Amino acid sequence: MVTAAFACGCDMLSTKPQAKQGGRADGQSVSAGAKEAPELTRRVRAAQLPPLKQRLPTDPLVVTPQERLGTYGGQWDLFGDSPPAAGGAEVYYEWLVRWSADWKKVIPNVVRSWEIGGGGLQYTFHLRRGMKWSDGKPFTTEDIAFAYDDVVLNKELFSAPPSFFVTADRPARLEVVDEHTFRFVFTKPNGLFLEQLASNGAHVLTICPKHYFSQFHPKYNKNIGELLKKEKTDHWYQLFAQKGGSQGWIGNIWQPEVPLLTAWHTTSVTQQGTRMVLERNPYYWKTDPEGRQLPYLDRIVRHVISNQEAALLRAMDGEFEFLCPTFYNPNLGTPKNKPVLAQNRDRGGYEFVEGLDSTMNKTVIAFNLNHPDRKLREVFLNRDFRIGLSHAINRKEIIAAVYQRQGEPWQAAPRKESEFYLERLATQYTTYDPKLADQHLDRAGYTRRDPQGFRLRPDGKRLTFNVDVITEEPTQIDALQLVRGYWERVGVKMNLYSIDRSLYYTRKEANKHDASVWTGDGGLRDGIVDPRWYFPANNESNFALLWATWYTSRGKSGEKPPEAARRQMSLYDQIGETVDETRRRQLFMEILRIAAEEFWVLGTVLPVGTFGIKRKNFHNVPKSMIASWRYPTPGPTAPEQYFVTS
Repeated sequence: MVTAAFACGCDMLSTKPQAKQGGRADGQSVSAGAKEAPELTRRVRAAQLPPLKQRLPTDPLVVTPQERLGTYGGQWDLFGDSPPAAGGAEVYYEWLVRWSADWKKVIPNVVRSWEIGGGGLQYTFHLRRGMKWSDGKPFTTEDIAFAYDDVVLNKELFSAPPSFFVTADRPARLEVVDEHTFRFVFTKPNGLFLEQLASNGAHVLTICPKHYFSQFHPKYNKNIGELLKKEKTDHWYQLFAQKGGSQGWIGNIWQPEVPLLTAWHTTSVTQQGTRMVLERNPYYWKTDPEGRQLPYLDRIVRHVISNQEAALLRAMDGEFEFLCPTFYNPNLGTPKNKPVLAQNRDRGGYEFVEGLDSTMNKTVIAFNLNHPDRKLREVFLNRDFRIGLSHAINRKEIIAAVYQRQGEPWQAAPRKESEFYLERLATQYTTYDPKLADQHLDRAGYTRRDPQGFRLRPDGKRLTFNVDVITEEPTQIDALQLVRGYWERVGVKMNLYSIDRSLYYTRKEANKHDASVWTGDGGLRDGIVDPRWYFPANNESNFALLWATWYTSRGKSGEKPPEAARRQMSLYDQIGETVDETRRRQLFMEILRIAAEEFWVLGTVLPVGTFGIKRKNFHNVPKSMIASWRYPTPGPTAPEQYFVTS
């Protein structure tokens, strides 16, 4: 048995805690011995709350501050969606386990420890004793069992359980050992289970308080029909979702009635949903090294600002304590905004926080290697055709014209900062060389041209195709307009098909697209969890969806892929059954080497990263952080230890 026994601490990249700092954002002093926020002390004295000792678990998670111990009070103003998009990671990242701030290892969170048995067949987890939901009710394995057996495995809520719960086409079996111990048992070893539990999408196990949601579940409420009539709702699962429950992915847990485990919970949504206030959770289960209950901040206020120019102006005025560098707010952290934000730093009283974007490419061009038109499929499957078009792209000109001279030529490959970096995959065929492009296109067999100079297919038709791009990505459209010109110079006609996101996915899922573009996910550690661009791994592998379907269905549907792709799939299956991290890396590097040989997709430009801003009196924020959906930013940096001073 492999045992993971961790101390109950949050692994922050930080200095040793300094002496407690005085002062509060609201000007009130805090006594040196205070173990909780003054407002909570007042509520205890008024008999509105039990004492702190009764609110904390017996083994709270101790968070080491990034810079120094903080002070209670103040609020964090930011802008975003309401309810929060992307899970609201500044609040929401309270899952069974979590990533360390540097994204190097999985560390305890809601669970205090775990053991791995049978080479990955069994994962036994131990909850913190005495943990409570934000309404004071106990959090136990009853909640875990409800979340898994009655929500995840309920086909009316989840058409299929998330893939990380499934091995050999069978979902894991949950065994409840006692009030604080539970075990997942898999049919085959699940080597990536912990990494997936720490990544975005694994929230469902800690957002389903049984005492609240069971009233909307027919298994526990025999009078559910009467409730549906009262609520004027047709189906129980619709009501379940309306009341905040998860249905397929994330529910609207930001309703004030929903008990949470998070540091702050919603108390009001005001002004037609344009302002959302989240207040301190008095039952939060983490402390700093001096035993003082977190969070330090009293509240978070999310301002919903649909006009991006208005948001930028307010950011320049220093109205937001911290806007993190993140993948889901690209309109702030763009190269064009950085100069104007830099010019206003002193006036706004803020500074930059750099972000390492896990995205590895601005625009990945994926030809449909499974195209229903066999003649066009034959064109796209020709590796020389793809190599020729790659050499025809002037990536340096795209960088200068579209990306404010920031970035570098790059294929769909892990970033240099990644442990999976492979130079050949990243840099091959990125040289702009129209003559070399012509040579590869000739070698592919497209030597004949029509009177306008466009190459002809063997059947005599002009070599032309459409590229789908979503209208929400204007820089991708700008880049593709340049690509269209480059390809015309070597005799290939490309039509740009700008469509909305829903139609994009409809066409893709129906396998009706000639080619499509998307950003390059999976540039850092997330590549091994979501290898969509490195082999036909899932329904986001836009270059070969039928091959991916064959893989995910275990040959029951889709089309059988060629030997090279099947070899990659076999290697990834081995990764999924391997607990040893070193061995998993070796296997994944072999997948990447095959990807370099096959050259499935074309990349264009490596992003330089993103950025955020924070006010100078907002503390314990790292000077730089990772920006990724799977990380998810800024959750692993422990926002509960952020604080503000006057």
